Amino acid sequence: MLFNLLLQAPLIGIVWIAAIVIALTVHEFAHALVGSWRGDSTAEDMGRLTLNPLAHIDIFGFMMLIVIGFGWAKPVPFDPRNLRNPLKDGLLIALAGPAANLVLAALAALAFRGLFAADLLNFETMLAMFLVLLVFVNLLLFFFNLVPIYPLDGSKVLDVVLPGTRLDFIRQWLMMYGPRVLLALVIISLLTNFNPFGVIQVPAALLCSTLIGMPCGF
Repeated sequence: MLFNLLLQAPLIGIVWIAAIVIALTVHEFAHALVGSWRGDSTAEDMGRLTLNPLAHIDIFGFMMLIVIGFGWAKPVPFDPRNLRNPLKDGLLIALAGPAANLVLAALAALAFRGLFAADLLNFETMLAMFLVLLVFVNLLLFFFNLVPIYPLDGSKVLDVVLPGTRLDFIRQWLMMYGPRVLLALVIISLLTNFNPFGVIQVPAALLCSTLIGMPCGF
């Protein structure tokens, strides 16, 4: 848990938190930016069209992240009535967050590789750890938010694909019970040795290693 890490190795804990805050901020900013591009100013009017972390961090969600290792930021709202094409634009707004995390992960990996190749970086520095964690945390958010469970961003794909089909009951069930399923998975991961989020962590770690050119957990 981050709380224990802060007590045992404060600098490493702070680096972890910095990577998480940056990743969450970029994620929520991307939602607000694409919403504005598609004609809805709701997020901008609420002060969310900014890279200031204070506009996006949910205090309770942040504290939960520190204490139990699972938290959240403030969701970015949008009004479908202001969108040119509510279904398509809603999907673009939802996917903007994960897409921004993927781009940021690639940029952090590029910085890591460039500094390492230029002999300006070694494994023992906090900068190296920060860049690798920035890659890994952004990839975690990317894969996690693509899971098609409400209220995650991936659920918007179901809103486009399933309505009007015989499988629409899946979307309706996930809309109703998705948050409970997500909460149950978190509780299972906290109280047992089984990690249901391994299906997210494994591809994130593999892609992280590919991007930085060495094992992500060096």
